[in-house]
Amino acid sequence: MGKLQLKKERKYGKGSRACRRCGSYGSVIRRHGLYLCRQCFREVARRLGFRKYE
Repeated sequence: MGKLQLKKERKYGKGSRACRRCGSYGSVIRRHGLYLCRQCFREVARRLGFRKYE
């Protein structure tokens, strides 16, 4: 088999920012220093003080 492949360190783009809670690289909310993916944000938004407007 081949050598052990290490992930390349990403400096910019989607691959450089992971969710602090689950580690996914998809849609990460960075505003206010949150760094949470949208799914995790929905789960913890109330505890963080966010609320829905009508």
